[in-house]
Amino acid sequence: MADQRNWYQSKEKVRKMKKLFSYIFLTIGGLFMAIPVIWMISTSLKNKGDIFTMPPEFIPLNPTFDNYIRIFVESDIVRGFMNTMIIILPTTFIGVFAAALAAFAFAKLNFPGRNKLFFFLIATMMLPGIVVLVPQFILFRTIGWLDTFLPLMVPGFFGAAMAVFFLRQFFMGIPDDLIEAAKIDGLSYFGIFRVIMVPLAKPAIVTQVILGLLAGYNDFMGPLIYLNSPENFTLQLVLASFRGYYTSDWGLIMAGSVLALIPTLLAFFFAQKQFIEGITMTGVKG
Repeated sequence: MADQRNWYQSKEKVRKMKKLFSYIFLTIGGLFMAIPVIWMISTSLKNKGDIFTMPPEFIPLNPTFDNYIRIFVESDIVRGFMNTMIIILPTTFIGVFAAALAAFAFAKLNFPGRNKLFFFLIATMMLPGIVVLVPQFILFRTIGWLDTFLPLMVPGFFGAAMAVFFLRQFFMGIPDDLIEAAKIDGLSYFGIFRVIMVPLAKPAIVTQVILGLLAGYNDFMGPLIYLNSPENFTLQLVLASFRGYYTSDWGLIMAGSVLALIPTLLAFFFAQKQFIEGITMTGVKG
């Protein structure tokens, strides 16, 4: 008994040591990854003359909020944020809805050529976006959509191939018995999708909404190509306008970056449970 007790005690010590080292490793890694964010916040609170002082000051000796005041007075950051929201909100929600419909069809409906169509859909994910960039630009220029939000919105209304694949993997884990029972009760396929599939797939759908919002929120290349008028600039273009050919106002850039970071942090903070659950459950069920 004494030997067995000693063995359990030593095993418990090993387990605690492993846990301690894991916490230490994660803490060090988290601090290392937080350095750019800390430097960004620190730079946003400095005057121009203090930004490039040597040695670098992680904690400003004379902090100031002038950069935050200037960014609201001297730039159109509020308009840029509103333009970004106008673009990404309807695009993301309509696109995720379309992707969910397609994913439901690929996962639960039997129709001729289903697997071949899904294969071609997945194959589009292997096509680099830069390949279709010029043809898309020519198309949107021909139909007169340049310098409008339409090129940044309309393609997204049809859903993304990655979202279809992600949601299909989740839907495949839902038992077919539920669908058969719903058919007996007289539900149509759209009714099954609305009443059964969507509530059960809420974590996966919320995950796709968050990923879609973040992708659109951080998109720089699309607005840069299609938007020319300053009043149509998105938030990313407004931040980029602070950089010049010969000099850059890094205080304004960092202050704007801090403000731009806040919505993404809030989105993840309030939806992190659904986000983590959606990723985990899709990986298990797929």
